[in-house]
Amino acid sequence: DLETGQVRSDTKEKIDWKLELIETGLNTMTGGRIKRLKPFMEDQTFMLTWGDGVSDVNLDDLLKFHRSHGKLATLTAVRPPARYGHLEIEEAGNVREFSEKPQAAEGWINGAFFVLEPGIFDYIEGDATQWEKEPMENLAADGQLMAYHHTSFWQCMDTLREKYILESLWQSGNAPWKIWK
Repeated sequence: DLETGQVRSDTKEKIDWKLELIETGLNTMTGGRIKRLKPFMEDQTFMLTWGDGVSDVNLDDLLKFHRSHGKLATLTAVRPPARYGHLEIEEAGNVREFSEKPQAAEGWINGAFFVLEPGIFDYIEGDATQWEKEPMENLAADGQLMAYHHTSFWQCMDTLREKYILESLWQSGNAPWKIWK
């Protein structure tokens, strides 16, 4: 409860976690929010994600990949799910292949699971900085941004339709991102 400062845990297990809530301001852009983490990071590698996507990305493998290349930033590259069915049509009009909403076979997008080094803070000017713009563009231009290719489940939740898709998967007991026991 942020108003009273009380903390409640619903688990009976003791988990070796430290959780800190950091006030970043109502109007601060994504880059500014990240920059405000700097005093808490103690010059260590850290992971970052947004709250609008779920995936079964293996965080241990992601971290191992990041540590293997020595760059400042790793993003998780994913192939977005298609919104519409895909048709392969022959010249005469015969449908050779039909796939209902397949995962895109071409193109990679930012899946927003990051591993970052403290040096990324130098790429963020301040509260008005959007992480997805100048900082990431400049990291790429400087050869400091690497992509970890994730080919398994990833789904954003930007629309009500996507919320329903994820709820349906969860309620069916077939949520690919639920990899814990």
